[in-house]
Amino acid sequence: MNSLNAIFAALALLSLALVLWQWLAARRFPLHRRVADPSFASAVTLLKPLKGCDETTAASLQSWFHQNYPGPVQILFGVAEANDPVCKIVGGLIEQNPGRDIQLVICGETLGTNGKISTLLQLERLAKYELILVSDADVRVPLDFLANAAAFLRDEQTALVNCFYRLANPVTTAMRWEAIAINADFWSQVLQAASLKPLDFALGAAILVRRQALAQIGGFKSLANCLADDYQLGHRIAEKGHRIALCPVVIECWDAPMNWRDVWHHQLRWARTIRSCQPLPYFFSILANATFWPLLWLISELPGLSVKTGQITDYGFFQTSGSGVGIPCGMMVAIALLLIRMVLVQNLQRRFTPDRKLVSPFWLVPVKDLLQVALWFGAFTGNTVEWRGQRMKMSGDGTLLETK
Repeated sequence: MNSLNAIFAALALLSLALVLWQWLAARRFPLHRRVADPSFASAVTLLKPLKGCDETTAASLQSWFHQNYPGPVQILFGVAEANDPVCKIVGGLIEQNPGRDIQLVICGETLGTNGKISTLLQLERLAKYELILVSDADVRVPLDFLANAAAFLRDEQTALVNCFYRLANPVTTAMRWEAIAINADFWSQVLQAASLKPLDFALGAAILVRRQALAQIGGFKSLANCLADDYQLGHRIAEKGHRIALCPVVIECWDAPMNWRDVWHHQLRWARTIRSCQPLPYFFSILANATFWPLLWLISELPGLSVKTGQITDYGFFQTSGSGVGIPCGMMVAIALLLIRMVLVQNLQRRFTPDRKLVSPFWLVPVKDLLQVALWFGAFTGNTVEWRGQRMKMSGDGTLLETK
């Protein structure tokens, strides 16, 4: 084995070790477990920033009206413009739920470059309660989500509760590719990070936070120009010495059908956002690509293929009997590593996603991993992102500089 083969072999084996660690961390987490006593029911204000709608929006919003939660819940929907088509959907939901504490708020002010945070700032003024729940428009929750999330706040040291989310409707091949990133890799990578130190960031689909802790970091105003507002919210609260809890209830994100271009821009925004938040860990994340490195090792072994019976070259051979065809040991191990990666991804998806029809096919795993290499390079070679139909430019620390 020459030096190049040795390097690729070492990186391939390292990538396998990292994804096995990731898989084990996921196996230990009590995913989908419900709390034994959901009686903690402090009053909650739900802030729901909205922009536009699709055929899934009404059902996603409706899921918040049927929570098995005994405490008071105030729901504030916010839109930037009164002619936004989502206003008709919200109006219909309000009519269908008379007597509920629900309000649609037109948030016409522009308070920073992050439109979502601008809306939250204006909604917060109307919030009645100490517990603030922030959730994205496309999120759909099970009936017991709020009761399970709030239960973690029995602990006075816990100031923020968040949870994992799955892509619930991967209706195109491109979305099935993205589903591997979300429904297999992302949640297990978060747990891998949490196995090293307490969670010090938040996941943005649904965040339940104490208003007092939010005020300690300067409120939503301090996040008005941040692209990664969810990450920064959790990170700054953790820096104040508060604990962040991870609720094992998984919620769903329902997106409009996306093609390859849409998904690519979505993933590139995530990649550049993560790079801006954690540049060094993201730089080294390429080491965990358990398709890229085994594939390079496999390719590096190809010139050593031999058909000479009984002969061992510098590459090393596994000899077959009878035919005299030699197969490099490195090739066999590299292929085995690729197969292990596929099996682990399928296992993670099946555990995360109850509906087996939503599990992406195994052949998309190497496609996802190889495209992830391109995204990794793209994260370091640009500072623009597409978000909510707008093209934005950000600085190295993730602050939004301008909107085009």
